[in-house]
Amino acid sequence: MKVVSTAIGYPYIGENREWKRCVESIWNGHLTEEQFLSDMKEMRLNHLRRQQSLGLEFLTVGDFTLYDRMLDHAAMFGMVPSRYGWSGGKLDLATYYKMARGARDAVASEMTKWFNTNYHYIVPEYEGQPLQLTNNYLLDYFMEAKEELGLVTKPAIIGPFTFVQLSKGYDELSKASFYLKLLPLYAQVLQQLSDAGAEWVQVEEPALVLSLTPDDVKLVQFIYRQLAQEVPSVKIMLQTYFEGPSCFEELSRMPVAGIGLDFAHGGKKNMASLTKHGFPKEKVLGIGLVNGRDIWRANLAELAVDIKAVVSLSGVNEAWIQSSCSLQHVPVTVKLESDLDPVLKNALSFADEKIVEITQVASYVRDETWYGNRSVSESILAIQELARHKERKNEFVRELVTKVEPEDYRRPLAFRDRQPLQQKVLKLPDYPTTTIGSFPQSGEVKRTRKAWRNQEIKDDAYADFVKKESARWIEIQEEIGLDVLVHGEFERTDMVEYFAEKLSGFAFTKDGWVVSYGSRCVKPPIIYGDVQWTAPMTVKEVAEAQALTSKPVKGMLTGPVTILNWSFVRDDLTKAQVASQIALALREEIRALEDAGISIIQVDEPALREGLPLRKENWDDYLAWGVQAFRLATGSVKNETQIHTHMCYCDFNDFIEPITALDADVISIETSRSHGELIQSLKRNPYPLGIGLGVYDIHSPRVPSIEEIDSILDDSLKVIPKEQFWVNPDCGLKTRKEEETIASLKNMVEAARKLRQKQEQMV
Repeated sequence: MKVVSTAIGYPYIGENREWKRCVESIWNGHLTEEQFLSDMKEMRLNHLRRQQSLGLEFLTVGDFTLYDRMLDHAAMFGMVPSRYGWSGGKLDLATYYKMARGARDAVASEMTKWFNTNYHYIVPEYEGQPLQLTNNYLLDYFMEAKEELGLVTKPAIIGPFTFVQLSKGYDELSKASFYLKLLPLYAQVLQQLSDAGAEWVQVEEPALVLSLTPDDVKLVQFIYRQLAQEVPSVKIMLQTYFEGPSCFEELSRMPVAGIGLDFAHGGKKNMASLTKHGFPKEKVLGIGLVNGRDIWRANLAELAVDIKAVVSLSGVNEAWIQSSCSLQHVPVTVKLESDLDPVLKNALSFADEKIVEITQVASYVRDETWYGNRSVSESILAIQELARHKERKNEFVRELVTKVEPEDYRRPLAFRDRQPLQQKVLKLPDYPTTTIGSFPQSGEVKRTRKAWRNQEIKDDAYADFVKKESARWIEIQEEIGLDVLVHGEFERTDMVEYFAEKLSGFAFTKDGWVVSYGSRCVKPPIIYGDVQWTAPMTVKEVAEAQALTSKPVKGMLTGPVTILNWSFVRDDLTKAQVASQIALALREEIRALEDAGISIIQVDEPALREGLPLRKENWDDYLAWGVQAFRLATGSVKNETQIHTHMCYCDFNDFIEPITALDADVISIETSRSHGELIQSLKRNPYPLGIGLGVYDIHSPRVPSIEEIDSILDDSLKVIPKEQFWVNPDCGLKTRKEEETIASLKNMVEAARKLRQKQEQMV
């Protein structure tokens, strides 16, 4: 049997985030386009050289992007919304980035989560326009690797079914037209790659793991029959990931040369499908058992046994041993992490280490020998030592979890009864204005925090700086006229990392960066032990800010499910168990904020929806413990204390019940790029608690006009009663510049003021 080692994709960010710096340099005008493209090319080639040096046999191109791969595909097919003024031909770099980030004269395209990962993609917009192949960038990348490095690589393209499923702008009537325009372009791309010498093309169809209708399955069959007829010379590796495909039997019979399956996240389903339906021996089976979404070292002995079981069950003549999905969801390498606990570090595996695991297991499956004399025993020993770590033996936390009672999940009074009690305390006007929590982190803020972390300034000096910056923004907020203020979060880097640093059971990397969206990178904390609250985390800064104003200042916390979903989580407990530990820790912090006189506490859960299983039939269990974790964290507050929460990119239609079940007094939702869609959702599914729809897009540098915000408020009032209506931006303002933030908020407050005047005149 032939065995090949490969990876579905590699992190494009670079070991030292050189990709991020390059992208931001051209945005800031510090790089010419020529130099930018040259630097990007060198990064792509270096990534290939690196994977080759680690022993990977079949390398992938097309996993690299200048911003986002879905955006790359939209640009390649000429799916450029008319508001950007594009007139055809190869898309220029300026327009490409306008689509991603917006401009003064055009809002950015919508951005949302890539399945249930922590990565965001740009949503392609179909306007019925003629489509065209503007530039086959995959061909460029393929030839680049061939000519510069002598490598015949595997180009990767997002498949047509997934691309259309994740696009917007069409209905059932125009969907057929969309496909008829799109499929010839896919065929053209594949043919050009074949003519250039590409034997295999990785066509990624993660949407096949979603719940599909019979019509969906027929459509997928039609798509791949068409491509096989149009481009018979190309071998398609039809790649699925994140779960087992829901149409395995039909998929296995499609006219493709290979099928890739995720056995890390869809192992049970895929094994059951192989057992029931078998697998065509003439097709290549991609076995994704090295987990591309977690950072834990694999037990190589178990991995080899599992892969051999898959090979035996399938009976294939050729297998690709590969990652379960792209490795872009994990940091580049563990080698840089010199400050980690040695036991923990030894149990970690990032992208480079996972490639080594792939090559080691592939070597064993092929040759019955291990690459590296002690590789198997070392992997087993590392996992066993972590299991014995003292951080995983916190009896106080374990006992606390067992003492939770049903009443701990409930507020004393229902919303309609506690709302007047809160208003009596807060005395807010109609349509109260607020922000989501963070304010711009200037160069001075970042430099001061870095100096403090490097121990170049003392704790007292840093605390004094944060206090002064917070006081400055309290004054700015009062001048703007906001009704509910925030302290600005200048002491915080990332909304999860900040809390994780103050709770036991977490560890942190120096260079464990992954891309969240665009050039925004995060370092997810590692939950490797039991989570415990040890001291107040936010009280000092919020109480100091509250002392400076008579207006309420919100306490700002990150919710338990978001901390969980935006961290790398231990794999020896269930996620529900870890979420309960985090919730109990936050419950203590909320109690401390109340004791300090804070009357509004925001517990953000932007990642609640992100953690949903990909199939609706698996949602109930996740939502049960996810909602319970939020309610466990917030259930102990007084009736007069107002609990807020915030969510991103939320499809209200299928999420109204769990959002309501949170029982938060006010929710703010990030909706500026899809405001009209949410309005329609609220018409069908009215929301019974307080709600603020984001009135402008904080991911774009443009300042919204008063008239623009006024129009959004008018639309929102059609579906939200006055008593429940809040006015806010659609997310935190940390990444924005001070001037545009102040200008935008002034316009927002003025629009709210005009709305109050209109309502008074109507009375």
